[in-house]
Amino acid sequence: QVQLVESGGGLVQPGGSLRLSCTASVSIFSFNHMVWYRQAPGKERELVAHIRIGGSTSYADSVKGRFAISRDNAKNTVYLQMNSLKTEDTAVYYCNIYADVFLPWGQGTQVTVSS
Repeated sequence: QVQLVESGGGLVQPGGSLRLSCTASVSIFSFNHMVWYRQAPGKERELVAHIRIGGSTSYADSVKGRFAISRDNAKNTVYLQMNSLKTEDTAVYYCNIYADVFLPWGQGTQVTVSS
C-alpha cells in the first residue's frame, strides 16, 4: 500500500515561513497530479496547491503569491514552501497523489500560525 508521509509543520509567527515535505513510499515519477490540501478546525478540506508532471502549478487564491509547490521525482517528494504566513493558514496540511482517485490520506502535518 502506498504511504504518504508529511512533515515540516510547526508553530510560526505571522509573516514567517515553513517548508512542508511529503515523501511517498513509491516512485512519483509517473504520477501527473500531486496536490497539497489543508483542513482547518470546523472546516472542509480545501485544495491549496497542485503540480503536474511537467511542472505546471496552480494555487488557491488565498495562497497565490505566498506558497510554492515543487516536486523532486528522484526523492519521491513534494514540497510546499509557505511564506508570509497568516493566522488563517493554520490547519493540518495533507499531500496526495491523484490518479483517477486519491490515494489513502496520510496523517498530515499541523501548521499553526500564531503570535
